[in-house]
Amino acid sequence: MPLFLFPFFMSHPIYTLYLLKKMIHPKANFSLKSRNTFGIDAKCQLFFESDSIDELKEAITRFRHIPLLILGGGSNTLFTKNFEGLVVSPALKTIEILHEDDLWATICVAAGVEWDELVNMAVGKGWGGLENLSLIPGNVGASPIQNIGAYGVEAKDSIEEVKGFYIDSLQDFTLSNAQCHFGYRDSIFKRDLKGKVLITHVVFKLSKVHKLITNYGSIAEELEKIGQQSISAVRRAVISIREAKLPNPKEIGNAGSFFKNPVVSSEIFNEIKNHFPQVPSYPADNASVKLPAGWLIETCGWKGKRVGNVGVHAKQALVLVNFGGSKGSEIMELAQKIQQSVKTEFGIELEMEVNLV
Repeated sequence: MPLFLFPFFMSHPIYTLYLLKKMIHPKANFSLKSRNTFGIDAKCQLFFESDSIDELKEAITRFRHIPLLILGGGSNTLFTKNFEGLVVSPALKTIEILHEDDLWATICVAAGVEWDELVNMAVGKGWGGLENLSLIPGNVGASPIQNIGAYGVEAKDSIEEVKGFYIDSLQDFTLSNAQCHFGYRDSIFKRDLKGKVLITHVVFKLSKVHKLITNYGSIAEELEKIGQQSISAVRRAVISIREAKLPNPKEIGNAGSFFKNPVVSSEIFNEIKNHFPQVPSYPADNASVKLPAGWLIETCGWKGKRVGNVGVHAKQALVLVNFGGSKGSEIMELAQKIQQSVKTEFGIELEMEVNLV
């Protein structure tokens, strides 16, 4: 190439594409064991991770001829077999303050940031709204998809916008809270946009005037022990509760809550209560009641039961665990047996929270 044309070529989109293609080096036959909290040793045909949106788009474009899976922290994924396609993992990890005043802080958080890292930072800065969601495993990019929740709080309560791009067109999008159609452990990303987008950033609006939510679980009891009423104390209380009853994925494979808490009509609830007066419950709306799935599973006799390499956690029946060397299909078989037991005993069909691959 003549030297006088080189500066022009460097500024041309073709040159940018050329550079991108040079940087795209997916790993072949990649083990996903360390990329899912169940610790399932599934493999994928190709694996690509990047903190560049352009590189993520280029990888998706180049390998459109094979199936695609977007994988974050793998905290809500169960691999039942190898994935014959491309796994793309967004590794963007920035946190940007968009606006801050005496009442609010609005921040834009990249999808690859670990969720509890965000909660810890927010509480440390005195920004309230996420403290009840402490110690939930996974990355920020998954929070709007699942509308993660715990102890009376959901991610949707603080999410302002979700940003990303459409997989087919590679066009960027920004969806408002209302456009995300959030529901209980649900969103548009699990329905109309399932498998159609890659989330790159989530915008949160966090309050400096704190409204503590302490009437769920044993938070109030833990706060009495701590002797404080603050978002920092709530975080400490939640961490204490979760560590006492939930297994650490780094020590034993699990994905946290495997099933959703079912929401039933008042009529069905009253019928169950007639047979099981001790059944715990939470109001869902005027005509519905939420039942703890863990209590249903425990009542069916599954708590602490082991079947081969898999089992139900001894302290929390809502958690299925991999004791080591398990296949995803074994965990799935156990889950189906539990579902059948609950349906036979209570007439309720438990819905899985975990995504199957």
